[in-house]
Amino acid sequence: MKDWLQAAKLRGHERRASRRWWLAGFTLIELMIVIAIIMILLGIAAVNYRTTIRKSREAVLKSDLQELRKAIDNYTLDKQNAPQSLEDLHGAGYLRSIPNDPMTLQPDWVPQFDTVVLSPDQNGTGMVDIHSNSALTDDNGVPYNTW
Repeated sequence: MKDWLQAAKLRGHERRASRRWWLAGFTLIELMIVIAIIMILLGIAAVNYRTTIRKSREAVLKSDLQELRKAIDNYTLDKQNAPQSLEDLHGAGYLRSIPNDPMTLQPDWVPQFDTVVLSPDQNGTGMVDIHSNSALTDDNGVPYNTW
């Protein structure tokens, strides 16, 4: 009789050990829920990353346009003649280098020429403004090439 009782206890112990193994692991549903949560968080992070990159490029574009316009004005007032290209600004030392347009990643700025003079002593006309070559728009729908 003792053998039978001992065998029954052993089988019960084996059954409990088997059940504990399943309880120690994750079920398929739990794994799917965790993976779904991770995917949602990655999607949110990707959108935030793209927004951050776009905002930083917009800030660089504003800064570059401000510096280029300041260089155009300084060149025009110093030389009494408007520059005809960005290379004129670089060659005269008003720019260390021609920056890349942060939206197109190329130095493909679009100069604006006009017959407006900044001072009465100015001898010739030429480039008066500069814009981005990008056709993309900001959050408000304003094209970058109109900034």
